[in-house]
Amino acid sequence: MNVAIIVAAGKGIRMGPGPSKQYLPLLGKPVLAHTLLAFEKARSIDEVVLVVGQGEEGFCKEEIVDNYGFYKVKKIVEGGPSRQDSVMSGIKEVPYQAETIMIHDGARPLISSHDIEMTFVQLKGCDGVVLGAPVTETIKLVKEGVIKDTLDRSEIWAAQTPQLFLAEVIIASYRAAMNDGAVFTDDSALAERLGYRIKMADGSYENIKITTEKDLILAEMILKKREVT
Repeated sequence: MNVAIIVAAGKGIRMGPGPSKQYLPLLGKPVLAHTLLAFEKARSIDEVVLVVGQGEEGFCKEEIVDNYGFYKVKKIVEGGPSRQDSVMSGIKEVPYQAETIMIHDGARPLISSHDIEMTFVQLKGCDGVVLGAPVTETIKLVKEGVIKDTLDRSEIWAAQTPQLFLAEVIIASYRAAMNDGAVFTDDSALAERLGYRIKMADGSYENIKITTEKDLILAEMILKKREVT
């Protein structure tokens, strides 16, 4: 069994006042609905655990899951004060039969079912797979406003989600981090610290995270382009 945890518990402070970013309209549908649709279409995904903000379970079930017919969403649970806490809330609801766990940000609505499937192909021979993209800009290491080093961008990738792991690997990694008080914003970092072998796989530059109003405008442009190609 392959289970996806979709994390949609953030408030999107940088987006400004109003609804959480995952509920904002994107070409007539909430951002989160676009995200869930890709996982609904992905053949490798058997179940989805959706993690939402405090008190949003009922709203999300009625307005998103039931309204758009996302049958793979088996559980909707409340997240925690941090992303790491929210993922842990989702992990606790994953069926014991799960062989793999995929984790994805609900605010990345441009993920394709093709890229979801591709991560499973890449998992062979390692403990986890992270979708990402090579950086295209020159990267500077800066401390207190002063450049300390220019990094070799040929070795630098921007990590995205989804990130796919063997179930026992990511469960052990999250439990260890919670026990140790270690805090990370990236799921694979928890596995890396324990020495697990995590592969980086080519994702898409279109797989953006909705954080600001400009991201929403860009997402609309990308979706419109997909409709005509």
